[in-house]
Amino acid sequence: MRYNEGNKQPKGRHLLMYPETQKKIEEMLKNAVFPGVTYTFIDKDKTETRMIGSAAILPEQEALRVGLLYDVASLTKVIVTTTLLLQLHEEGKVNFEDPVQAYLPEFPSDAVTIRHLLTHTSDLKGYIKNRDELPAEELAAALISLEPGENLGKKVCYTDTGLILAGFIIEKLTGKSVEDNFEERIKQPLGMTESTYRPADLLRCVPTQNHPIRGVIRGVVHDPKAVILGGHCGSAGLFAPMQDLIRFSQMLLHFGEWEGQRILRDDSVRSLLQDWGGVPGQPRALGWNLFQNGENFVLWHTGYTGTFMILDPMRQKGFVLLSNRVHLEDRRPEWIAVRDELIAIYLKEALEEKAE
Repeated sequence: MRYNEGNKQPKGRHLLMYPETQKKIEEMLKNAVFPGVTYTFIDKDKTETRMIGSAAILPEQEALRVGLLYDVASLTKVIVTTTLLLQLHEEGKVNFEDPVQAYLPEFPSDAVTIRHLLTHTSDLKGYIKNRDELPAEELAAALISLEPGENLGKKVCYTDTGLILAGFIIEKLTGKSVEDNFEERIKQPLGMTESTYRPADLLRCVPTQNHPIRGVIRGVVHDPKAVILGGHCGSAGLFAPMQDLIRFSQMLLHFGEWEGQRILRDDSVRSLLQDWGGVPGQPRALGWNLFQNGENFVLWHTGYTGTFMILDPMRQKGFVLLSNRVHLEDRRPEWIAVRDELIAIYLKEALEEKAE
């Protein structure tokens, strides 16, 4: 693994992995899409990691360095919640076609299944009055009381509510918080030693938004529902450094096992490479989104703060990008446009590049 800090390459060194993708990333930095970025390419057991730009602009300029923790935002959905549910499915404790009501009796609809939650086809109507002012118990009760709309099972409508409810189901099945389940079932066996819901050293965290009320957010999760729910939140809340996300990615790229630790069964990972949503033109895996790249489905997911993961287990290739694009200003439409351009460049290069 190579960490190359700054914008300049060492003399005599040529980029070997995805040069057009790296060129686009440098263009994005130049255009202030984000203040800085850490990214990794994976090709089987080979990795290349680079850091360019700054970790922080306010309260003062701060360089990126190895080991900083990023608020990975919605990557929590796939790293934590989806993985835990796959483990519980392997143990026979949950079926994805079971109604949510079987685990959360207070949930109002008997038609919504766990699969609907994980594929964002539940059409849950997410408005909650004074949501960000509610204490945790009241917010949880309000989320559980949400009802589906007329597009249940017919349309993919991305929402964090489904994965929050999935987290509550995990807690009902195990008697432990989402956070504790992550610590015991994923973090410790996989050696993701620095990943946490509760960073002890805030200065080791890359800051996010300069919020009008909260100020520069650093070491506290950006997402307002995750702030309230804490370690009970299945949709956001995880902080992680790149080295831990490489380990998680390698686990999936090697069909559930990495360095002698089996986190998921081979068939569980293969099941992710299928369309579970059933909505034409909008393929969704359990928890993950899907790209069709050549003959393969490729797993991908994004995080609001400026993160994403693209994993192709069939080719054992991956691309993980961590940025704090909301620091200092949240320019989401611009981010989505250039992010999608970047991903398209990478997917094209991934098809063309031969494994060494």
